[in-house]
This record gives sequence, structure tokens and C-alpha cells, in this order.
Amino acid sequence: MATDSLPSWKSSLIELALQSNILTFGSYKLKSNRISPYFVNCGLFCRAKLIRAISEAYARELNSYAQEHKEWSFDVLFGPAYKGIPLCATTAEKLASLDEQRWGEVAYSFNRKEVKDHGEGGLMVGESLKGKKVVIIDDVMTAGTAIREAISIIDSQGGKLVGIIVAVDRQEKMPSQSEKDGKGDDGSPRGSTIGEVRREYGVPVMAVLTLGDLIVGMKKMGREEEVKRMEAYYEQYKPTD
Repeated sequence: MATDSLPSWKSSLIELALQSNILTFGSYKLKSNRISPYFVNCGLFCRAKLIRAISEAYARELNSYAQEHKEWSFDVLFGPAYKGIPLCATTAEKLASLDEQRWGEVAYSFNRKEVKDHGEGGLMVGESLKGKKVVIIDDVMTAGTAIREAISIIDSQGGKLVGIIVAVDRQEKMPSQSEKDGKGDDGSPRGSTIGEVRREYGVPVMAVLTLGDLIVGMKKMGREEEVKRMEAYYEQYKPTD
């Protein structure tokens, strides 16, 4: 689950998230009713240096995947409203800064929550998705509901989904119905939400940071107590994929 080392940019991002209270430790009740020892509030990547850091991280991850898979490419970054909106715009710019020859023509697009009935009207803002290869960019993936809604929008607009990228992969199994009902985990083996989406749609699902990355980063900082709690949480909820 965890690797022995991290690229320097990942270590720097973890340190920045910790300093900015984006990554915090305590006892947090999730939508799944699980009690997590850590929480990543991606909505707090809202100041200039923070949005720069996270958008550069998305760009690095996308570029790295493209370098490893030469046949893979995309035309549009789609950011689902609302948190995906600043991410798609800033990451598109950072991709061009990273390699303008390769990424200079990448566009961004996002949806409105309510269809506009005046001016240009419509559901979408930015580049048309019709006939385009599209990557969804968002902050987290929990039950996968929001991602499936985004995929439905892409399909309705005539785009082709070729990938998904999120900020954090918690690397835990999907919640059971028993957990959703507040009755606790039934103990059955299950895959992760990201793994399920990957299998269902047959596209790469990337993450800037994983729980394994966070554990390695916190170990480097000597935060052994937090590391023990994250490792115990992983052991309790580790997926089968």
C-alpha cells in the first residue's frame, strides 16, 4: 500500500497541506459513517499559493501518466460544478506551462448546476465536449455518485471519457449498505470505489496523493502517532483491489 519514498513535489504538497490545515488529524465521521483518523479538505486549496500547488500537482500526475502511456491523450479537462471548476481551469494552464507543445491546446469545460435560459444559455461553460476526449478532474471520490453524474453529462454532450483524476485516493473499500444504514461494517471483502469505477468504465483513474503517500510523508516528518492511526484504519478498511 505504501511506498518507501516519494517524489519531492509530493512531499512538499503534503507538508503544505498540513501547514494550511487542509490535511488534519482527529476523529472525523465520513458519509459512510466510518470514523476516519484523518481528513483532507480540498476546498481549502483556495489561496493563490495553494491553488498553484494543487494545480501543478494535477498537471504533473497527468503528464507523468501520458509519458508512461504514449498512446493516451485528451482534449478537454472537465470540472464538475462546483469544486471542479477552479481545478479544470488552473490545471489546464499549468499543463501548458509544463509542456506547451504537448498541452498548449488542452481546453477546459464545466457544467452549471442550473441550465441558463438567457444569454448564451445552456448547461455547459467553456470548450464543447462534442467529439472530444475528456478527462474528469475533481477533488475526491467517495461512493462514485458524483463521478457517474459527470460521466452522464459528458455522454450527453457527445464527449468520450478517457480518464479521471482526483486529489486523494483514500485506498479503502466501498462502504457496505450496513455502514450506510449506520449499523457498522459487515466485514465482507470489497473493492475500492476507484477500482470499481476503473473496472466499470475501462479508463485510468489517477490520484495526486494516496493514503500510502500520506503515510510515507508523515513518517518522514516523524509523526509516528498519526502514521499508526492511518495504518490501523487502512487495515480495517483495505480493499480487495
